[in-house]
Amino acid sequence: MRELVEAYAHCADRRDAKGQMSLFTADTHFVVYMNAKDPTPSQELHSREALAPVFADLNQYAATMHFLGQTTILTLTGDRATGETYCMPHHLSIDGKNRRLMIAALRYVDTFVKMDGIWLFAERLLYVDWLEERAMS
Repeated sequence: MRELVEAYAHCADRRDAKGQMSLFTADTHFVVYMNAKDPTPSQELHSREALAPVFADLNQYAATMHFLGQTTILTLTGDRATGETYCMPHHLSIDGKNRRLMIAALRYVDTFVKMDGIWLFAERLLYVDWLEERAMS
């Protein structure tokens, strides 16, 4: 399952939206909480196809780098599992000579399912704990 989490980050940083989408089940559930303390989702999607604009949104940045922290597998029973992954994506924006860096502290709470011998995301809940923005030299 760690390989799946790493593939997601790699595809995001390489702008491989099709590859990123292939890591999810067709009927996946993807939920974003821009404020981790607010129980109301900022965004909720219910299919693999619905993920395309979310992943395309990364194109607004000149570059991104997702630093992955620990992945903790919480449950594992046959072809289903749950886990939590910490991540700190760095997003670089360039506007003329101005360069800005946005760093997010995220947690992904995942439900994994094994289909045809391959682990996929059945559900991915993204919680933003905090954001930091700063000018770069």
